Amino acid sequence: MPTRRRGRALLPTLVILGLLLIGFSILTGFYTDLLWFRSVGYTSVFTRTLGAKALLFFVAGVLFAAAVAVNFVVAYRTRPAYQALIPGQQELDRYRMALDPYKRLVLLVLVTLLGLIAGSSASGAWRTYVQWRNGVSFGRKDEQFGRDISFFAFDLPWYRFVLGFAIATVVVCLIAAAVTHYLYGGLRLQALLGERATPAARVHLSVLVGTFVLLRAIGYWLDRYGLAVSEHRVGEADFTGLTYTDVNAVLQGKTILAIISLMCAVLFFANVVRRTWLLPGIGVGLLLLSALLIGGIYPALVQRFQVAPNEADKEAPYIRRNIEATRQAYGIDNVEINDYSAATTASQEQLRSDSDTTASIRLLDPQLLSPTYKNLQQFRPYYDFAESLDVDRYTINGDRRDVVASVREVSLEGLPTAQRNWINDHTVYTHGFGFVAALGDETTDGGRPSFVSSDIPPQGQIAVEQPRIYFGQASPTYSIVGGDVARELDFPDDSARSGVRRNSYDGTGGVPIGSLFHKLLFATKYQEANLLLSDRIGPDSKILFTREPKERVEKVAPWLTLDGDPYPAVVGDRILWIVDGYTTSNGYPYSTRSTLDDVTADSRTTQSTALVAPVERVNYIRNSVKATVDAYDGTVTLYQWGPSDPVLETWRKAFPNTVKDGSEISEELRTHLRYPEDLFKVQRTLLANYHVTNPQTFYNGSDFWRVPVDPTQDDLGLQPPYYLTLRMPGQSEQSFSLTSTYVPTGDRNNLAAFVAVNADPGPDYGTFRVLQLPRSLQINGPSQVQNQLESDDNIAEEINILKRGTRVQNGNLLTLPVGGGLLYVEPVYVQADATTSFPLLRKVLVSFGNDVAFEDTLEEALDSLFPDQGDGGGIEPPDPGGEPAQPGTGAEQNAALARALNDARQAIQAAEEALQAGDFAAYGQAQADLRDAIDRAIRAQRAGGSASLPSPTSSPSASPSPTGSVSETPQSDATG
Repeated sequence: MPTRRRGRALLPTLVILGLLLIGFSILTGFYTDLLWFRSVGYTSVFTRTLGAKALLFFVAGVLFAAAVAVNFVVAYRTRPAYQALIPGQQELDRYRMALDPYKRLVLLVLVTLLGLIAGSSASGAWRTYVQWRNGVSFGRKDEQFGRDISFFAFDLPWYRFVLGFAIATVVVCLIAAAVTHYLYGGLRLQALLGERATPAARVHLSVLVGTFVLLRAIGYWLDRYGLAVSEHRVGEADFTGLTYTDVNAVLQGKTILAIISLMCAVLFFANVVRRTWLLPGIGVGLLLLSALLIGGIYPALVQRFQVAPNEADKEAPYIRRNIEATRQAYGIDNVEINDYSAATTASQEQLRSDSDTTASIRLLDPQLLSPTYKNLQQFRPYYDFAESLDVDRYTINGDRRDVVASVREVSLEGLPTAQRNWINDHTVYTHGFGFVAALGDETTDGGRPSFVSSDIPPQGQIAVEQPRIYFGQASPTYSIVGGDVARELDFPDDSARSGVRRNSYDGTGGVPIGSLFHKLLFATKYQEANLLLSDRIGPDSKILFTREPKERVEKVAPWLTLDGDPYPAVVGDRILWIVDGYTTSNGYPYSTRSTLDDVTADSRTTQSTALVAPVERVNYIRNSVKATVDAYDGTVTLYQWGPSDPVLETWRKAFPNTVKDGSEISEELRTHLRYPEDLFKVQRTLLANYHVTNPQTFYNGSDFWRVPVDPTQDDLGLQPPYYLTLRMPGQSEQSFSLTSTYVPTGDRNNLAAFVAVNADPGPDYGTFRVLQLPRSLQINGPSQVQNQLESDDNIAEEINILKRGTRVQNGNLLTLPVGGGLLYVEPVYVQADATTSFPLLRKVLVSFGNDVAFEDTLEEALDSLFPDQGDGGGIEPPDPGGEPAQPGTGAEQNAALARALNDARQAIQAAEEALQAGDFAAYGQAQADLRDAIDRAIRAQRAGGSASLPSPTSSPSASPSPTGSVSETPQSDATG
């Protein structure tokens, strides 16, 4: 007997303990989030968001549960006193007898579960609710209904949500009532005599069905406004908004159906006092027939016999609405489109002059240079650089220059497996160190980046007083920092006793973890007992978590869509992450919708560079927020940016004092802001069609463009946009810009247009300039230019020589308007096959018209393509082997070839001697001499020399690297 009692007591005890553990886990999540928000100063965001979610959860959950419970109770209490004899009565009696003892418990559990489900679903719509409560006017009305845009963007989504919730509630209540009436005899579906429903059941179900039909009437009425954001296919383009058929058939049909539904609902309510289902049945039949005829067949007839024979003319007014709304909603309504002749020949003087003054041509490809930065600036395996570097601008020696920048972040993956443990991962290797930047348009001897900020401690022309990276894209999930004892590895230093300097974090960021309660909270959050037991955690220790810049901005501004490429900048001698935030809507009437993942994807998009979007499909977007995250203390700051945006003002009204005015942006920070890449991708996709403003032409789709595929990549992804400093035709000076190209829609690959947007903050910021090429002129597009460069015999021969023991990589193919035409520039990188090798800029490809050049440097390539001498006519194709071949006899060329090969052998010997002596300066000079000798040998052989170049196994270019390996190109002596 005692054993049974203990067994009976054990189960409830285990259940209670389980519930307590679940509750504590939930509480841990909420409370640690609250502590995080307090640490960044955005507690109001947490409380207001939680308040909106809780309000919706409880209101929706209670209403839903109460409605179901009330209908169950009404159906039960109005059950007949005596059960009529019907087939299957015995089975029903058994079910009823089994349920009766537990009916209260069953009802309680059922309505609780339904309430939780309904509340959870409703809380997910908190953004819709907040926008409805705080929506501000757009100051613009739609053409069909005369309502402000805010009605469609803020009000209509909320009305639809409430209507959907009400319909779901009524349907569940109707099912619950019908089942209860049937179970207790109020409904007799197989009755032999008498009515199939008792008067009470008939009244109850009539009210519920009437309510459902009334809600459908409201739905039909709201559907009228929903037509303004409905999607169609008109002509050759996707189309959003009302069409001719919608305005002249569907709109009236929705109105008629709403009236019929209202009449049908009245008939059901009237059935409360009548004892027949005849009139409600007639009403339902009329509604169904009307929905078929008015809602389906009639619009189809209008489309087939009125619209289809002359669709372009019929749809023209509505296409015009779509064009105007789409251009306004995506911020492309003020694009400057200019015809551009795109000459293929011009005077050499004009071309050379323009190539010098039009652009600061960036040769460093930020997508390829991460291995180079790692080999030259990593220094230790526990440091790393992002796979994609960033382009920014800095003042170097008084001039504004484009640089390719990154930060040296900590990387736990670089540690040997034997060193991976909780102490090292979370208390020692806590942060990165240093900002690294190189000039975008220059390289040093050997094709290495020309650094203007590098090394540990930081050296160079960009001053960084606080180089520590505690908050970055590769930071550990959490780190324990601070305290009296400096345990954190700061940076390697040979002068220190242990070979490293150590640091103790003293920044304002982080959550205190010294108390036992906080230790318990975070030990539960991360399922890690060391957080509770380790003596590394002192009374002044802090825990840093949620450290990735995009994640931090997303938490303090959950209503923003975030650009996929945060970039570091040195501002006020500190490193800040700059994150672009977008305000979006999918309710802008007549504006075409876009799927953000699709329109922002290109050949170099990865999961880490994908934008963060709370809404997948949008038809309105603005870059209304510039956010910064301090890399040392994690401070998040949001700034308003650009013209007044109703969506942003709505969110600022909902979350006051979270977004600062744009006037508070410091001048130094402003110089590093830029036009965001993901926004440009969205706009260029829309502009490919919506540069056409004539409805007839738009309908035909004959002048549509598309973004070309990236010819330098193998995955057939779209060509990414490129940041460049250039001067567009009509501009008086250069500006930092974001550029892209277009080709005609279809299978053609010739160039159709070139687009650039001013990316420098100032009066001209955000101005789109499009150079539209003549439709009758065949100008090579990116893929055609790439094919032209690769199929040139001389270039192919040189590339084959470069491939001996190395891997050749094509950099970004840049397009620049020069001399009335278009200049293409592509850096070519060479990387040895050795595992420790890295890409070095070795050659530069340039193309203008049908002429190409392939030289060691951009200057040489431009000189070859645009020579100073000439008669001003067409450009004579240069010898892509470096300098033009010099005249001379075969014997002279053989002698030159022999001298070059002899010089190459001497350079190899000098390199070996320098390496043995540890003289790396002499080694670098020997490598430069070796490259010069090889170039002279190649030119001499082409000019008629009969000697042959050495084979790869005995090539004079096969020189020892500082690490002891043999490679075709100079190798880094940086340790991994």
